[in-house]
Amino acid sequence: MTAQDGMLHPPQQHAQDRDQDRGQDRDGDRSVARWGGLAGISGSVLLVVVFAMVTIFAGPEPAGPAGPIERFPEIRAVRTVENGLYLAVLALWVPLALALFRSLRRTRPASALFGSALNILGLAVLAAGAVPHAVTTRLSGLYHASGATPDEKATLVLLWQANQGMFDALLLVGLLLLPVGVILLGVAMRRDPAFGTVAGTVGVALGVVGLAAATVMLVDPLSAVAAALGLFALVVFHLVAGWKTYRLSTTT
Repeated sequence: MTAQDGMLHPPQQHAQDRDQDRGQDRDGDRSVARWGGLAGISGSVLLVVVFAMVTIFAGPEPAGPAGPIERFPEIRAVRTVENGLYLAVLALWVPLALALFRSLRRTRPASALFGSALNILGLAVLAAGAVPHAVTTRLSGLYHASGATPDEKATLVLLWQANQGMFDALLLVGLLLLPVGVILLGVAMRRDPAFGTVAGTVGVALGVVGLAAATVMLVDPLSAVAAALGLFALVVFHLVAGWKTYRLSTTT
């Protein structure tokens, strides 16, 4: 009898181990979905707060080539806070991209993988240009120095514009990459019953809108409307995807 028990015990133990591993995987999926979803929602809400803060305390950009550098000391604190919060937004959106990949990898592995990769790559490019005040603060200090000559000020205005152009280029590249990732993630969401066709279709539509806005910026880099539209599409996508991902953690 003991010998029979010894022969039967290993298969039973293996089955119990498999059940335990599956339970741990489900718990891990819930945890990733919960925190990734909350991070995505928080990032979107925070970016809306940043937009409101800049509109209220900074206002529109002053006209003229020298306008921004002349006014910078007045709004330096606002720009510093804005850039720091914007970087936090981008960091908060990264966990959502990872959570979406983990949630969608079983139904649409290719779309989930490539969409998440392009999403993270786009966020990395945007993060590289998230803190322009690190440079503009120094240029502004030189411009407003008591001994600055008119020729030096004219040179600093040109340097300011060149610096802004580099950061605008990073913004454009990021806004081109991110919508492609959003479209692929939306395609994957459409095929996953946990997310549903509606959420997936919304994701694809927002990605198309963002890509169209970025294409306009590619032709006209100074189009503020296109930049705002592209960022708005990203805010809405990460808000919707974050909510669906968080809900997934409460139902799986």
